[in-house]
Amino acid sequence: MKTIFSGLKPSGNFHLGNYLGAVKYWVKLQDQKDTRCMYCVVDSHAITVPQDPKVLRNQIREVAAIYIACGLKPNESILFQQSTVSEHAELGWVLNCVTPAGWMNKMTQFKDKSKKYGLDKVSMGLYDYPVLMAADILLYNTDFVPVGDDQKQHVEMTRDIAQAFNRRYNTDFFKLPEPLMQGNAVRAMSLKDGTSKMSKSDEDSMGCVYLMDDTDLIMKKFKRAKTDSIAEFTYDKEKRPEVANLLDMYSELSDEKVKDIIKRFNGLGFGKFKTELADLVIEKIVPIGEKAKKILKDGKYVEDALKWGNEQAKEIAEEKFKKVKQLVGLL
Repeated sequence: MKTIFSGLKPSGNFHLGNYLGAVKYWVKLQDQKDTRCMYCVVDSHAITVPQDPKVLRNQIREVAAIYIACGLKPNESILFQQSTVSEHAELGWVLNCVTPAGWMNKMTQFKDKSKKYGLDKVSMGLYDYPVLMAADILLYNTDFVPVGDDQKQHVEMTRDIAQAFNRRYNTDFFKLPEPLMQGNAVRAMSLKDGTSKMSKSDEDSMGCVYLMDDTDLIMKKFKRAKTDSIAEFTYDKEKRPEVANLLDMYSELSDEKVKDIIKRFNGLGFGKFKTELADLVIEKIVPIGEKAKKILKDGKYVEDALKWGNEQAKEIAEEKFKKVKQLVGLL
């Protein structure tokens, strides 16, 4: 049986990029035979930056509810909360002890954040989180990690850390996971800047579409989405990033090829295209947001789903980490 592992931080405001780049494909993967899918709410990663405890508790449950609303089935996939399985942190420490510190200096996110905020404002947790991420993945004998192109570096780092452990203890104990890339819109970009990833931290709130947005707001955001002054539709990510971004979204949501979309809309103008794209997003996204809200009202459903998933993950993790402790001499 092959294992697929992935997760998202409970940082609030789950958006269209999260859906297109991750959860949409997670749903498809859970239907594959001989595959164990494990999808985590990575709350330990969330606290690498300051969090309001009350807000974080609510966001953990909100992400779990959205997972389920998108189509993940708690009885087919293992949906769980990272911090409830202490072996993630314990394995993270063991892996810290075989990982050269210099490797962390290569990681893009830390370099970007430290430049933005200064080294005295970023935590050791943020510096070290790639090792915890490696522990998340390696703890479950993961074969494949569904990722966007901006996350491939983390899977490569996980492979490097696994090999460092295997070399240190002269073993092939840790499997080397592979990144699993799927779809055109694996990295949905801002509606206001086609060169920046869609994010809740976007300075212009109109650039990000949230799964909890209502119909009117989604339509407004797409009508105001940036394009350019060229009337003809062409696909060029370098010269026309905003147009390419919208075409990718349309293709991903409609399962229609980009070249066919271009052929259909050429001569009709961006106004009609953006309206139809908004309608498509509304058709796919609004029902998910409404279902998530209903699930959250029944708090017991989310609690029960996570409880079952936490127990399943804990059982697998305990067995794996016991062997780690034996290998390093702690047991």
